[in-house]
Amino acid sequence: MKLAQTSALVFCLLGAPGVALAADAKGDVEKAYAAWDAAFNKHDAKAIGASYVATAKLMPPTHQVASGPAEIEKFFDGLFANGVTGHKLEVIDAGGDDKVVFGTAKWSATGKDKEGKPSPLGGLAMHVFERQADGSLKLRLQTFN
Repeated sequence: MKLAQTSALVFCLLGAPGVALAADAKGDVEKAYAAWDAAFNKHDAKAIGASYVATAKLMPPTHQVASGPAEIEKFFDGLFANGVTGHKLEVIDAGGDDKVVFGTAKWSATGKDKEGKPSPLGGLAMHVFERQADGSLKLRLQTFN
């Protein structure tokens, strides 16, 4: 009986941090998404690039993979030049551990149609983050449709 009680106590004590990490993952992803949206909506490609690790990959629906912050900045500069504004990420799901965190989201923005009039854009996105030493998240992989 004592062994069962001791085992239960150890499980609770050791299991609790993992549960906390999973719960924190959603909050951490929401925070990362809010910062990313803020940079996008200021058309700050440098700040967007800074949210990716050096070996990051961006895989947009064009199938032209952008590798690293500089190429990713260039991709977003192109979107800004084409008048894309009002970006928003809404978390669908998030999880992970103390090293790797994932997030899935609905995204929306406003682009321009062929006549230059505002046109809604949107789809789904998946993000894989690496947790940094300070606890913050940086993107390792991003894809969207």
